[in-house]
Amino acid sequence: MSVRLTVAQALVRFLAAQHTERDGVRRRLVTATWGIFGHGNVAGIGQALVEHPGLMPYHQGRNEQAMVHAAVGYARQSRRLRVHAVTTSIGPGATNLVTGAALATVNRLPVLLLPGDTFATRPADPVLQQLEVPYAGEVSVNDCLRPVSKYFDRITRPEALIPAALAAVRVLTDPAETGAVTLALPQDVQVEAYDWPEEFLAERTWTVRRPRPDRAELDAAVRALRDAERPLVVAGGGVKYSAAEDALRTLAERAGLPVATTQAGKGVLPYDHPCEVGGIGHTGTATADGLARTSDLIIGVGTRHTDFTTASGTLFHPEARFLNLNITGFDAHKQAALPLVADAREGLTALTEALGDHPRRDPARWADARRDWQARTDAAYTPESEDARPTQAQVLGALDTLVTGDDILINAAGSLPGDLHKLWRARSADQYHVEYGYSCMGYEIPAALGVALAAPGRPVWALVGDGTYLMNPTEIVTAVQEGLPIKLVVLQNHGYASIGGLSAAVGAERFGTDYRLRDPDGGFTGPPLPVDLAANAASLGMRVLRAHTMRDLREALADAREATVPTCVYVETETADSVSGPPPAQAWWDVPVAETSTRPSAVKAREEYDRHVTARRRHL
Repeated sequence: MSVRLTVAQALVRFLAAQHTERDGVRRRLVTATWGIFGHGNVAGIGQALVEHPGLMPYHQGRNEQAMVHAAVGYARQSRRLRVHAVTTSIGPGATNLVTGAALATVNRLPVLLLPGDTFATRPADPVLQQLEVPYAGEVSVNDCLRPVSKYFDRITRPEALIPAALAAVRVLTDPAETGAVTLALPQDVQVEAYDWPEEFLAERTWTVRRPRPDRAELDAAVRALRDAERPLVVAGGGVKYSAAEDALRTLAERAGLPVATTQAGKGVLPYDHPCEVGGIGHTGTATADGLARTSDLIIGVGTRHTDFTTASGTLFHPEARFLNLNITGFDAHKQAALPLVADAREGLTALTEALGDHPRRDPARWADARRDWQARTDAAYTPESEDARPTQAQVLGALDTLVTGDDILINAAGSLPGDLHKLWRARSADQYHVEYGYSCMGYEIPAALGVALAAPGRPVWALVGDGTYLMNPTEIVTAVQEGLPIKLVVLQNHGYASIGGLSAAVGAERFGTDYRLRDPDGGFTGPPLPVDLAANAASLGMRVLRAHTMRDLREALADAREATVPTCVYVETETADSVSGPPPAQAWWDVPVAETSTRPSAVKAREEYDRHVTARRRHL
C-alpha cells in the first residue's frame, strides 16, 4: 500500500513518526520545527506544516542562526534524546545556518536542518539567490553546510528521500556520531508528489545505544586505576548526555577520587560534594589545577580534552598517564591514552564493579584546598556596600543566593564563562548550561527558548554582556510571542571585556575592544557609546528592570525569578580590581604573541609567552 503526498508532506509525516528509546523510556524524536519561510520552502515545507498543524508543532523564528541555537539548547536540555528541526529558504536563509550547525557539531548535539535549495530541474539559470559556480553546476550555497554537518544529502528525486531520511535519523540518534544533520531540499522537489510506501511513514523507534566496554580495555583501565597513587577524574559533557551522574558519584565515593569538570561537565556532582574539586584548566579552580599538576593518572570521562582543559598542554604532570572513557574512539585515544570506548554510564559502572574493595583514597587530601577556594569565591561574591555598583562576580553572587537546583543558567561567550567556571556553585546536574565548545556569541537568548521549551516551569536565565547582546537579541520577540518567561540578565560593561583583557595580556593594548566614540585622533578612546540596551529590550516586548546598585540588583533578580513574562534585568557593572574581582587564571592558555614589535607592551608580552610555552608537552 502507498500514500500519495508531496516530498515535503511525506517528510513531515515521517519525522512526526520517529521515536527514541533509552532505558525503557520512549520519546518522540522531532518534537517541533522552527522556520522562516521564503520562496525556497514556503510552498513545500511551509505548506506541509500548515496542512496538518497538529502533526508537527511550529515555532516562528526571527533569525536562522538563532533558530539553530534554540534547537541546540532544546537538544542539550533533553540529553540528546529529543530534537528540533529548522527550515529555511534558499540563499541567505540557508547560509545563516552555518554558524549554528558548526556549534551543534562541535558540541556533538543533534539538530535537523532542512534548508531550501535551488531547482533540481534547472528551469532557469540562475534563479533568485542562486550561487553560480562555473566549474560545478550541482553546487549551491548549501554545500557550505557539508563540513559542519555530521550527515549531508541533497534530495534531487522524491524517492531519494527514503534512504536519506532514514540515514538522517540514524545520525541524530547515534550518541557517538551525532551533530548537525542537513537535508537540502530543492524547491521544485519539495512540492513534487510521489506514492510513498506506508512502511516509510509508519511509527519507528530508534534505540539509543549504551555500548559496554571491551573486556581487555576494561582490564587495562582497572589495572591503571589500582596502580595510580594520585588519580584525578576530568568529567565532561558526555557524563550528562549519558545520564551517568549517579554512576560517577558511586565510583568517586567508593574509590575516593577527586572529580574536576570541564565547562560542559560542570554540575555532574553538586558543588558541595566532597569529591567535587571544581572546574579544570585555564578557567578552572586552584584546587582542580593543583591536583592536575601532581596527579599520575588522568581519567577523562566524556571529555574532548580541549586546550582550555589541558591549559594548552601545560597543565598535567609530565609523567601522567591518561585513561579516557568515551563513546567515540576518536576522543578515547586522545593524549595517547588507555582507551575505554563505551557509554559513560556503562563504563563507570563496569569500573566500579571491577575495582571491588580496592582501598579508598582519603578526600581529606584536597579538603583544605576546596575550603580555600570557597573562601575566595565568597570574597569575589561579597560587595563592600549594598549601595555600590556591582562587579560582574558580584552579580553572580547575588544570583547564587537566589537560585535552587531548579534554575538553569545559560552562557556561551565573553568573560562570563571564565567567572562561571571558576565561581559558580552548581546545585543540579543540568543547572549549568555554558556552551564553550564553539563559544558562540549570541547563543544565549535563543538557547534559553529551547531550554524553556524542554524544561517548562523551571526558571531559565540567559546571562549576557553588552557585546553578546548586540550579536543576537532578535529572539526576544519570539519569547514574547511564545509566552516563554525567560530571565535575561544584561551586564553592560561597554565592550568586549574578555577579549579586551586578552588583548592587554598579549600586547595589543585593548585595540578595537571597547565600545567608545572616536577621539579626535581617530582612535576609539572617547566616551562610552550612548546606547541603551535596556530600552532596546523593552522595544522588543520584554519587561525590563534596571539595577543601579547591589540592593537594586537583588530586588530585580528576585522579581525576575518569579515573573511569568519574559523579563530583563539590566545592570551596569563596575570594573573589578584584584581585591573584589574573581581570582585570576590558575593555568595558562596559548594565544601567540608577536615575535617582534616596536611597542613595549608587545615585547613584554612575548617574554611572558616564551616563559610559558616551554612548559608545553605532549603526553605520549
